[in-house]
Amino acid sequence: MPNPTRPAAFLLAAALALTGCGADVTTRADGKEGTAEADRHYPVTVENCGEKRTFAKAPQRVVTNDVGITEIMFALGLENHMAGYVMPDDKGDMTSVPWKDGYKKTKWLSKERINKELVLDADADLVFAGWNYGFNEGEGFTPAELKRVGVDSYLLSESCRNGQGKARGVMPPLDALYTDLRNLGKIFDVEDRAESLITSFRKQVADAQAKAPKGDDRPRVFLYDDGKDKPLTSGAYAGPHDIITKAGGDHIMKDLKDSWTTVGWETVVDRDPEVIVINNYGDTTADQKRAFLKSYKPLANVSAIKNDQIVVLDYVDLVESPRNPAAISSLAEDLRTFAQ
Repeated sequence: MPNPTRPAAFLLAAALALTGCGADVTTRADGKEGTAEADRHYPVTVENCGEKRTFAKAPQRVVTNDVGITEIMFALGLENHMAGYVMPDDKGDMTSVPWKDGYKKTKWLSKERINKELVLDADADLVFAGWNYGFNEGEGFTPAELKRVGVDSYLLSESCRNGQGKARGVMPPLDALYTDLRNLGKIFDVEDRAESLITSFRKQVADAQAKAPKGDDRPRVFLYDDGKDKPLTSGAYAGPHDIITKAGGDHIMKDLKDSWTTVGWETVVDRDPEVIVINNYGDTTADQKRAFLKSYKPLANVSAIKNDQIVVLDYVDLVESPRNPAAISSLAEDLRTFAQ
């Protein structure tokens, strides 16, 4: 409670002394104001894709690329630290997630591909994207190029390159999600919030695993993204691997040490999946993908096709995102139904 007997001149002098000492009044990630002297959280250092990154303060104008990355920020309650997001409008339902209000509070900067000009126009101080999730040498949009113009970057951990050409993936997919939540928790001083999410997600996954098919009941599962000549699918380091495995399935491409990659149809036929999961996004609808799979003659004798055991999940369920645990629960229920 203010002291009415304290002279106004004293209060003014105190305020001048504070500003004269160079105190930096900032807005924290939790919405509270504080001073750099009082807030001992910074600087913080995190490891991102094998590189140590130090932040002197929380970024204030973050631009995110793609739906999963954007929702990681929303799940952490960091809308007030965002300049906006970039994503097409084909990424599924955005109205039923707990953090749906983030879309109302944050500017949708573009439905086209992210680029340097857009980032500079947004006056961004950090871009949260990933290799093939926005960053691409062929288009000249890279962390190095952004650094050259004074914009920092954070790479989605699912997209980390593993030293084998441009192959991606250095950790299991759910570990990548938890790593990014913890790193961003430190960067934005919301570590309690990050740990709460991780605890909740781990419980959700554990509950799904407890009811999932086990042992010989685990069906062989193939993830179909798109492609007719060669299918684009998930290796061991993309989200579907952990989603399929923890839901009680045997991921038939678990030996591929990459994230999203192409294989030959002959490999799919040889491994005879009992369930196919369709990634729902893009110009080709899930129904069109299903129709292709069922009409493609080389797949006619594959168990999933013969038994019509095809599941559809949205893109945001399958890329690294805070929707991954719910996708595990959903797929586990489908696999249990097929096993009956």
